[in-house]
Order: sequence, then C-alpha cells, then structure tokens
Amino acid sequence: MYQSLQDSGSSANPYPETASLILIVDDDPFIRLQLRLYLQKEKYQVAEASDGVTALEAYEELHPDLILLDAVMPTMDGFACCKKLSAIPESERPPILMITSLEDQKSVDQAFEAGAADYITKPIHWAVLRQRMRRLIQQFHLQKQQTLLYNQLEAANQQLKYLALIDGLTHVANRRQFDEQLEQEWRRMIRQQTPLSLILCDIDFFKLYNDTYGHQAGDVCLQQVAAALNRSINRSGDLVARYGGEEFVVILADTELEGAIHIVKKIQANIQALEIIHETCPNHYITLSFGISTVIPSQGTLPETLIAAADQALYQAKALGRNTFCTKVHSINKLNG
Repeated sequence: MYQSLQDSGSSANPYPETASLILIVDDDPFIRLQLRLYLQKEKYQVAEASDGVTALEAYEELHPDLILLDAVMPTMDGFACCKKLSAIPESERPPILMITSLEDQKSVDQAFEAGAADYITKPIHWAVLRQRMRRLIQQFHLQKQQTLLYNQLEAANQQLKYLALIDGLTHVANRRQFDEQLEQEWRRMIRQQTPLSLILCDIDFFKLYNDTYGHQAGDVCLQQVAAALNRSINRSGDLVARYGGEEFVVILADTELEGAIHIVKKIQANIQALEIIHETCPNHYITLSFGISTVIPSQGTLPETLIAAADQALYQAKALGRNTFCTKVHSINKLNG
C-alpha cells in the first residue's frame, strides 16, 4: 500500500494546505525517507509508493501535482508505470520526474519515450532536484489553469450560441435557427429526393386574448403553447420554432403529408389538454389554426416556396373559421394532392 503524509509516521501535518502534493515512488525505503524529509523541508505535501502498481492506485485517489518515479522496481518498474500514467489525458496528467541510478543513453531515451517530463540520476543533487520540481509543478499548474479557462470559454461560447438560436420567451428555436435548419434540410432532401413537410400555426384570436387578460398572461400562453408543440414531436431532427408574434412553425424532414397531419392532430390534442380559457373567442379556450405544406425539394427551387405554401394553407384554415388545418402539396414534385 502507498503512504500519504497522515499515515507515514508523522503525527502532525507540517505542510500548508495549499502546498503541492508530490508522490514518491521508489522501492528503497531509505531513498523514500530522504526524499520525504527533503520535501517536508521544502513545504510540499507527500505520498509514497514502493512500486508501480501502488503508484497507480495512489494516483487514482490523490491526483498529485508531481510524481518522482524510480526506474528499477519490482512488480511494475518505472518505465511500465510511466507508460500507464501517460494514458491519462494530458490536461489531467501530472508531470513525471524519473530519479534513477541508470544513466546510459538507452535508459534516458526509454524514460522520455515512456512519457517522463524530466530525468535525474542518483545520487540525487538536491539543488538540481529542487529547481526541476519547481519548474515542472509550475508548468503543471499553468496547464491546469489554461485548461480551466479554455473549458470556461467553451461553455460561455456554447451558452452564447444557445442564446443566439433560442427564442428568449418561449425557449423554442428562434427565427434564425429555423431559417438555418430549413435551408440545411432543404439541401438534404434535394440529395435524397424525400419529402419535407412544414407546419405553420397561429394562435386564434391572440390579440383579443392579450386585450382581455393582459400581456403577461399572453406571454404565459405563448410559453404553454410552445411547450405543447415541443411535446408533439419526438424525432431529434424535427424542429419547433417561434416564427413571429403568436405564430409557430414545425419542420418535419423525411415526412409525407399524412405524417404531418398526424403531428397536427397531436398538437391539437395537446393544446386542448391545456384548457387555457379564452372566454371572448367562439370556442372559449385557446385553439390554433394550421397550414401544412409538403414538397420533395428539387434543384432550382427555394425553401421559401414551402413557407409560402404553408402560409396559403394557414390563410385557408382561418377563412374556414379557425381551429382547423388545411394542406398544400406541390404537384410538380409528383406528390398527390
């Protein structure tokens, strides 16, 4: 078993809490004692292991800032241990300083090939050890700080990207994300020659709802409707977006007209289940009108044709009294309708 500072025979911790932790790996108890006493004098925290196997166990539990590793040990030597540690991601891997009596060129090359950051020979030159330890620990801490800053920057960039593509009120995709995904799916459907469906929907008598219940209630209504729309789709490639005001749009790739109608019926059921009271409209509850368009995109056509067709179908649904859906299919693409 390896030994940490607390179980290495010392009754009190002489090191500052912020001191770097160094793992000593050597099968010679006398060498370990020499190193521990020296490191104690230098105000480092210390853990010890007598071979490569226990060194790996110590690393897994303690995650030291530096490993002082002997090359020649029983069970697992320093070179094999170093190779094992080199499999750890670089941003998390502590530097390894080999301390050994071997000083031939082959052993030095083997140490660096195994992943050692530096190499010194026995008998130990303490001033050299001190400087090399300090340099390696400083580099390791700097690398950890850089990794942390990089991860924080990545997280901030992801958050900014999310905010740029999400409608702040309803938390579904915004118009920008809709435009980008529609263009992307349009090109994909051209290559595959499969149908692309679009659902354009509008909350019936929403201005009257705002006038009756106030804009805060209107905002809550928009959020509830957006959530109901999201619950109505189940494929990762489908997208619900706020198109503008009280209008929403749903992109359904690889979807025939029948599939789009099925989704509209799911949306209607989910909206009905909300039971959002709207006493001043004919149905006394919030309802939606829908325009559905389906097309197999072809070279020379634009996504705007699909939007225009859905808009025409939505206009027809409103003309029929709202709370219904109408469809528009492009016959030029050999779809029936």
